[in-house]
Amino acid sequence: MTDLFQLFAVAAVVMGLSQTIAKERLFAPLREKLGGKETFFGYLVSCPYCLSHYMAFILVPLTGTYPIRVVVGGVVGSVLSWFFSSILLTVIAAFYRVIFWFVDESQGLVRRRQRSEEEEIATKRLVRRKVAQDLPTEQGVEPRPPAAH
Repeated sequence: MTDLFQLFAVAAVVMGLSQTIAKERLFAPLREKLGGKETFFGYLVSCPYCLSHYMAFILVPLTGTYPIRVVVGGVVGSVLSWFFSSILLTVIAAFYRVIFWFVDESQGLVRRRQRSEEEEIATKRLVRRKVAQDLPTEQGVEPRPPAAH
């Protein structure tokens, strides 16, 4: 059970690191310095999926997360276990990224809806003020507010 938890935990770290480096403003100077998506290395740090492979290649041996063991022994077996375990972590991280996207996108929709409502209210206030200023005021008579829609 602990191995399964570690597998999913390390995959979450792979997803988080690759997403942060590839998409967040904090690492924009690094991406620009490497040439953005126009150069090989720039593309590697601008694509969360591509970057997650390299993150997994590094984190698998650092964390000892080897969920896949091959029957071949020796150096070849070790390299294959490392490679296949890294690919598995990358695939799990890709699923996490999809889930993260849906959560992030739904939060973005809520924020956009709130912003749209606030803009609509502000526009109505401006229109009311403009109408109130444009109506000629008779002495002692206040201008009537616009009718509700």
